[in-house]
Amino acid sequence: MRLAIRHTTSYRFADPVSHALQRLRLTPKTTQGQSIIYWSMDYTNAKAELEFEDQHHNTVTLISVDEGAREVTVTCHGTVETSDHAGIIGRHAGHLPLWSFLSQTPLTRPGPRIRALVRELDFSDQRRLEFLHSLSSKIRDEVHYVTGRTGVRTTAEEATVARNGVCQDHAHIFIGAARSVGVPARYVSGYLMMNDRIDQEATHAWAEAHVDGLGWVGFDISNGISPDPRYVRVATGRDYRDAAPITGISYGAATEDLHVDLAVEQQKQDQQ
Repeated sequence: MRLAIRHTTSYRFADPVSHALQRLRLTPKTTQGQSIIYWSMDYTNAKAELEFEDQHHNTVTLISVDEGAREVTVTCHGTVETSDHAGIIGRHAGHLPLWSFLSQTPLTRPGPRIRALVRELDFSDQRRLEFLHSLSSKIRDEVHYVTGRTGVRTTAEEATVARNGVCQDHAHIFIGAARSVGVPARYVSGYLMMNDRIDQEATHAWAEAHVDGLGWVGFDISNGISPDPRYVRVATGRDYRDAAPITGISYGAATEDLHVDLAVEQQKQDQQ
């Protein structure tokens, strides 16, 4: 499947900026089941300073904001070719060893409620894949998809106790629970082509767990499926903070408002 993507992020500052640097993780990965045909990023009131690959094989673009700017716009557009591998990414690759995805982070660390949730399921190394699918279904049943109740600082345990959250929260709960029984797990940010609309208001997030014999396998807890050709992987990490689309620092002003416009649609093979 060939997917055309246009992603615009605009953010305003309360006052003119003295100095600001932003890290962008907005370039899709070339991985199993996914190849980049074309990708471009344009900036208003900012310029690219450096591009590098981080410890998770994410492409990171460092941009500087023009002095005195009160608004910055980052526009990404391109085409990605995807194929169906039943959510299987395959063997582990990257600069971090596999065991580093067993360590909890402040966002994924389980509390009493997540530990209780895991105890309700039957885990064994011999049936690891079956356990992970059951875990995904359990989280979806227990934590309802509700927008506006959680944020980027909400922990997995907090969302589980509140019984509501969004895709980011579902991924963190899954990751924390999987790691608690010795299964390496990681966070994925990216794009999802929706069946009922082209325009969207946010990027998507899901999780991947490592299964012996298969390697990394994806789980979209919010939608109850493993990723298919409608999904585009952009960045991975131990939690949201490692894979966040935009992070950075600024002096002279605080970010006041952020707006995202996103369109993902299937492109005919003969389109340029």
